[in-house]
Amino acid sequence: MNAVVIAIAVMFILSLARVSVVLTLVISAMVGGLVSGLSLKDTVTAFNAGLGDGAEVALAYAVLGAFALALSKSGLPDLLAHKLIGLLGVESTQKKAKKVKFLLLSILLIAAICSQNLIPVHIAFIPVLIPPLLKVMNHLKLDRRAAACVLTLGLVGTYILLPVGFGAIFLEQILMGNINKLGEASGLHVERWMMPAAMAIPVLGMVIGTLIAVFVSYRKPRLYADRTVKTVATIDLDKPLRSISPEALKEEALKADGEALIQEAHQVPVIATKTILMAILAILLTLAAQLYSGSMILGGLVGFAVLSAAGIFKWQQADDVFVQGMRMMALVGFIMISAAGFAAVMTQTGDINNLVNSVTGIIGDNKALAAFLMLFIGLFVTIGIGSSFSSVPVLAVIYVPLCIQFGFSPLATVALIGTAAALGDAGSPASDSTLGPTAGLGVDGQHDHIWDTVVPTFIHFNIPLLIFGWIAAMVL
Repeated sequence: MNAVVIAIAVMFILSLARVSVVLTLVISAMVGGLVSGLSLKDTVTAFNAGLGDGAEVALAYAVLGAFALALSKSGLPDLLAHKLIGLLGVESTQKKAKKVKFLLLSILLIAAICSQNLIPVHIAFIPVLIPPLLKVMNHLKLDRRAAACVLTLGLVGTYILLPVGFGAIFLEQILMGNINKLGEASGLHVERWMMPAAMAIPVLGMVIGTLIAVFVSYRKPRLYADRTVKTVATIDLDKPLRSISPEALKEEALKADGEALIQEAHQVPVIATKTILMAILAILLTLAAQLYSGSMILGGLVGFAVLSAAGIFKWQQADDVFVQGMRMMALVGFIMISAAGFAAVMTQTGDINNLVNSVTGIIGDNKALAAFLMLFIGLFVTIGIGSSFSSVPVLAVIYVPLCIQFGFSPLATVALIGTAAALGDAGSPASDSTLGPTAGLGVDGQHDHIWDTVVPTFIHFNIPLLIFGWIAAMVL
C-alpha cells in the first residue's frame, strides 16, 4: 500500500470523526512515515524539519489577531454597525424593502472583502457587525442562507484572488511558495502575477453561485422571530435549536416594527473623534506597510503600535491585548505549522513518485480526466482539513508532481491546487469561513450551522468551483 494514500485516508477518517486538525495531521504523518518503512525516529525528525516552513505564516496570523483585538477596542466596529442600523431602519419604514435588502447584502459583501485586506481581521468582524443587524434582516424577511453565501464569497473569494492581506499569505507565501519549492527540481516555476490570473476563473464560478443563491435559491421571504440578543459570542453549534411552529414564528415576526429599529439606531455609541481618526490611521498604515514590505507581520505590528501609542488602550494593557489577540489565531497557526510537517514526512517517504506513476498508469495521458480527479480528490481532502491555508502544503506534495507528469502549464497548476484547496474553506463544517457566518447569523438560535450555512455554501460554491476549476485547468 502507498504510504501517502494511507496517510491521507487516516487524515480524512480522523477529520470526519471531529478529531483536532493538529492532532490529525500529526497522527497521519506518523502513520505515513511508519508504513513507508521509516523508523519512528526518522519520521519524527522529518516532521520536525518541516515545521519551520509554516512558522512565518503562523506568526503572521498571530500578529493579525493582536491587531484585530486592538482595533475592536477603538469601538469603530460598533459605530459602523449602529450607523447601518440607522440607515437601513429608516429606509425600511419607507417600504423600500427590496432596495434595502440588496443594499444590506452589498454591505455584508464589502465588509467581508475588506476583512481580508484593508482591515485584515478575517472573521473577527462578523460577531460584532451581524448581530445588531439581525432585526433589520428579520424586518426585511431576508433569508439568512443568502447572507451566509454572500459572507463566504467575500471571505474565500477575496483571498484566493487578490494578493493583498490574507491573499498575500495564501497566494504568495503558501501557494506560490509550495509550488516553487516542490517544482524546483523539475524546472516548474510560477510568478506572482500568475496567482490572481490563474484563480480568476474559479472565483467567477463562486460569483455565479452567489448570484444563484441570492436571486434564485433563497429569493423568497423567510420569517424569523425578533429576539433580544444579549451577547455576540459564538453560539454552541452542537446545541440543538428550539423548534418553532410556523404560526408562532409568523406571530413573533409580525412584531418587527420600523419604529423600534429607528429607536435602536439612535443609541449610537459615543466615541471620541480622535479615537476614530487614530483607528482609521492605523488601518491605512497597516495596509501601506504590508504593501511596501510584502509582510503581513510588519503590517500588523505597525497597526498595533499606532493604536497603542494613540491610547486606544492603556499602555499597561498592551501586553495582555497582544497575547489575547494572538490566542484568537493560535489554532490556525498551529494547523499551518503541522501541515508543513506533514508535507515534509510525505516527501521523505519517497512514495509520492510511486503514487504519481500509479495514477498516470490508470489515467494514461487523459489530461481532462486527470484534472477532474485531482479536483474531486482535493474536495474530500480539504473538506476533512477544513482550511485552504492548511490544505495547500498537503495537496502540493502530490499535485505538483502530477501536474508536471501530465504536462499542465504553470497557470493550470496554480488553478488546480488553488481551487482544490479553496473547496475546503467554501463548504467544510470545520472551516472558519463557514463557522464565522454561523457565529453571527445564528446568535439568536434561528440559523443552523449545517443546514443553513454548510449545505448552502457547499451547493453554491463547491459545485461551481469543481466546474470552473476544471475549465481553468484545461484552457490556461
